Amino acid sequence: MLNLNSTIDVNIKQFFRWWKRELDFLIPQKINQIINDSQGVIVIIKNDEHFELTYYSAGQEEYLLSIACADKSVDLQSLYEKDERLSKASVLLRLLGQDAIQKELSLPAAAKENLAQVVAYELDRYTPFKQEQVYFSVKPLSGVDESGQIRVMMILTTRELLDGLFEDVQAIGLSPSYVDYQGTPNNLSDLDDGYNLLPERLRQKKASLPRLVHGALIGLTCLLLLLVFAMPVFFEYQAVNELSVKAADLEKDAKKVKAMQASIDAVIDETNQLIKEKSAAPALVDMLNTLSSLLKDDTTLSYVQYSEGHLQIQGESPTASALLATLEASEIFINARFASPVTQDRVSSMERFQITVDLAKSDAKEHE
Repeated sequence: MLNLNSTIDVNIKQFFRWWKRELDFLIPQKINQIINDSQGVIVIIKNDEHFELTYYSAGQEEYLLSIACADKSVDLQSLYEKDERLSKASVLLRLLGQDAIQKELSLPAAAKENLAQVVAYELDRYTPFKQEQVYFSVKPLSGVDESGQIRVMMILTTRELLDGLFEDVQAIGLSPSYVDYQGTPNNLSDLDDGYNLLPERLRQKKASLPRLVHGALIGLTCLLLLLVFAMPVFFEYQAVNELSVKAADLEKDAKKVKAMQASIDAVIDETNQLIKEKSAAPALVDMLNTLSSLLKDDTTLSYVQYSEGHLQIQGESPTASALLATLEASEIFINARFASPVTQDRVSSMERFQITVDLAKSDAKEHE
């Protein structure tokens, strides 16, 4: 069953080592050969009275030569001149079975952060040696026991033996940077993730140029990653600002257009109102012409007044009552009626009348 309470172990150093290996692919091979101080591994094994030298690179092993331990006249410079790879190869001294011992230990999980200190403190309990007599290294093993214990592999060799071997190797012109044990060999493709029995004071100092180059590549990669995430945001921010400025300008123009549209609408409304009022009744000339054509010659008008759609006329006619039907027969006059009683002139025997008539609004609808 999946244990969700388990602790995730994040190894920062291992991550950056992996990143360094990946960054090496970004560098052209020729440049990488110039700046990189690691071009394979020279493995040294002491077999009887001889040192056997093997070159390891990219998963391939190549036997180099065998050198007698007592031979102090060996010149490896010529070998380096023939093969440029060897001059930048790391040197590893591998101890055989009789030169070191290994022992599996079970420690509390809390000791994982400082394994070397914990083992050094209890070294005389695990082995017959004291701390000042040996060189040792601790390698964590995979898996955690249910009881909260972790398994580790302790590799140990005596200082006297390793110091002597180191001097013998230096005598033939080589200076090892790593020492491991044949029973628990390191991964030669990634020595930085392995263990090392050689104390810090005896290790060959690495050149600073590769570290500077890798540091620069890591910094450049971080900068590029930052730019990858930051530049789109920056461009989007600029685009939003430009759009905001354009939107503000358009908003000002829209307000001006809206104000002009309001003015135009007001003028149109006023014009329509005038047209409507003008079209509400026929033109005065047309009304008088129609009135003149309807009245016969025996009818005379003494008074004509037009106001707010109502026409009032006064005059004399032989038959004033017939004028009502005559006016309503017209297309522009409706609702003809007497505004006052009809009287008769004694002298002319004509009927005096006062008629009010409304104007029809059909013409206004036609205009609309």
